[in-house]
Amino acid sequence: MESERGNDVIVIGGGVIGLTTAVVLAERGLGVRVWTRDPVERTTSAVAGALWWPYRIEPEARVGAWSLNSLTVYEELAERPEETGVRLVEGVQGQARLDALGAWAARVPGLRAATAEEYAGGGLWARLPLIDMAVHLPWLRARLVRAGGVVEERTVAALTEADTPVVVNCTGLGARELVPDASVRPVRGQLVVVANPGITTWLGTTDADGTMAYLFPHADRLLLGGTAEEDVWSTEPDPAVAEAIVRRCAAVRPEIAGARVLAHRVGLRPYRDAVRLERELLPDGRVLVHNYGHGGAGVTVAWGCAREAAGLAFPAA
Repeated sequence: MESERGNDVIVIGGGVIGLTTAVVLAERGLGVRVWTRDPVERTTSAVAGALWWPYRIEPEARVGAWSLNSLTVYEELAERPEETGVRLVEGVQGQARLDALGAWAARVPGLRAATAEEYAGGGLWARLPLIDMAVHLPWLRARLVRAGGVVEERTVAALTEADTPVVVNCTGLGARELVPDASVRPVRGQLVVVANPGITTWLGTTDADGTMAYLFPHADRLLLGGTAEEDVWSTEPDPAVAEAIVRRCAAVRPEIAGARVLAHRVGLRPYRDAVRLERELLPDGRVLVHNYGHGGAGVTVAWGCAREAAGLAFPAA
């Protein structure tokens, strides 16, 4: 299918969900424009720790299929890590058990119980995609442009501003006002970026009270987390929270204690009781597809959701 540049569909939202959806549509030959309020590098997705793992996202049955679809794509992208920002990295999800996970877990290659040498507290070992968003988001944008897509920085006050036959709403937390959908809520996440003291494996743990500690290695950097504060809107890093994050991570990997702090990051995960991925008609008969509410698992489900959204938007494409 050949189409005029940007005249078929506008994707509103320039995070990982919006960009991935736009790439899928453009590579099917459709004319795609992305409207994004912020530059790609300053979206919520840019702050993500970005380990592939279905975290705080529902509904489970659909999430499993979306996640596995995305896993296949990331495994292919990991063959070109310098270009795509995707690597396959070994690590442990502490306190996790196979029998407590969804059916998707049986289809993750190599997922197994961790040995005592790998993690004394018990958990699951896996070799999973870990995505460097500082590389991956610009790569997605470049891939979209190569496919004929256009990215425009624009603040949108109403979904009906888009003048194409199809509109795809990938606005994340912005959907709270734009739809409006009051069920979309922020879950604040804070990270600390430190100089990597030589750690090559990722680790995630959660205490009985829900307190998290995780560390994700990206070459010379190490991302330390984290928090999950519901209905908190502040994007300013809290020094006390940052100190607690470093302390928790150093408790499991002592070499972190003296690591030089490089940056502090805060992102607001767009949480919803269930992802909204569905098609509706606007009053003038045009098609509107919603693809938002992915919480902290946007990267994990991005390609699966993008393909389903594209199918809803253009069933015959």
